[in-house]
Amino acid sequence: MRISVTTENEIYPLEVAQDLELENFKALCEMEVGIPAGEMMVVFNAQPLTDDKKTLKDYGVKDGELIMVIRGTTLLRRAAEHMQQQRQPQGGQRQQNQGPVPMGSGQDDPAVIRDMLLANPEQLALLRHNNPRLAEALTSGDLDKFASVLREQQEMRRDRERQRIRLLTADPFDMEAQRLIANEIQQENINANMEAAMEYNPESFGTVHMLYINCKVNGHDVKAFIDSGAQTTIMSQACAERCNIMRLVDTRWAGIAKGVGTQKIIGRVHMGQIQIENDFLASSFSILEEQPMDMLLGLDMLKRHQMCIDLKNNKLHIGTTGTATTFLSESELPDCARLTSLSEEEARRQSEKAAKESEDRALAEALAASSKEGNSGGASGSSASGATQHGDYGLQNTKSMEAMKKIALYLLYLENVEEIRFKAQTLLWQ
Repeated sequence: MRISVTTENEIYPLEVAQDLELENFKALCEMEVGIPAGEMMVVFNAQPLTDDKKTLKDYGVKDGELIMVIRGTTLLRRAAEHMQQQRQPQGGQRQQNQGPVPMGSGQDDPAVIRDMLLANPEQLALLRHNNPRLAEALTSGDLDKFASVLREQQEMRRDRERQRIRLLTADPFDMEAQRLIANEIQQENINANMEAAMEYNPESFGTVHMLYINCKVNGHDVKAFIDSGAQTTIMSQACAERCNIMRLVDTRWAGIAKGVGTQKIIGRVHMGQIQIENDFLASSFSILEEQPMDMLLGLDMLKRHQMCIDLKNNKLHIGTTGTATTFLSESELPDCARLTSLSEEEARRQSEKAAKESEDRALAEALAASSKEGNSGGASGSSASGATQHGDYGLQNTKSMEAMKKIALYLLYLENVEEIRFKAQTLLWQ
């Protein structure tokens, strides 16, 4: 069995047999820790082990247990210190209950610490990774908030240091001290494991973006999330309304979706078409009321069409048709799936840009429709006979040209893209 032997400063893992006698265990510990067997005191579960002829099994030592090995002189010194602390509780109490050290104008000044971190980009990047809360307070620009968070974390660090000092001077027979020592050992193991991961496997601390593809539902562009861990394909209510398929929702399938949290299911669209590249695939949708992502392709869709997620080539292969589509990059992901969120100013700018492009597209379509009406009017006028018909054609063509010129002037006023400006100028010269 494997046990851990702890001294004042070190921990030694040992492989021993359960039937090992205490005197032989002391001899083994003497070779490992360097304490003579004659001066050695073995403590287990806050009880000293005194009978050298008993085995470890007789003392109840099991696999994974912690045994303390200490010199007898050290034990006597700790007992004397413990008795002295018991005689002078008020002085020690007064010393431990002292308030936090006030921050002066030196290295403990929050303003100085903030300026040092802001002047060093590398330290700031490390702070964002290791201490996100303090980094957020630092970048907020609020000195009082930063000072409050910094003071709180410094006080927590002082408490841990005081606890460590108490462990070094605690009574070895105290069960609470044994528990704190075990917690300290566990935390040291966790920190060692994290340091090893940061050195040999640093990519595990990075964050990867999710897998999305472009598709169309009922002729409307949708960014679909590929989730092989979801049982069914789902769609948000907002996306269903945008794709004009809410009229097909069967409310008899309403319920509650449970996973990481719960969401209300409005109903189900039993069959719809999803266009991926040039393929049209049949699928059903469960419509969720408050779903942040537009659509999620679940395992039912992936298995039905034998889809394969190819992470090496960053593609989704559709086995039933042989088509492959590329996963979206992070810049193409919807806002709810991005790792880096946009600032309010950038979001406002993008929203204004999208609204302007939509308005430009609508005006361009109106321009094309007016041009088509003018051409059809000219064709009908040329095929007709008589002065009256030619007069009607001229009047209709004049009205059409006036409407086109108004649209062209409006396009020029909006300062649109060069292609629309060129079309507008061409119409004005006609």
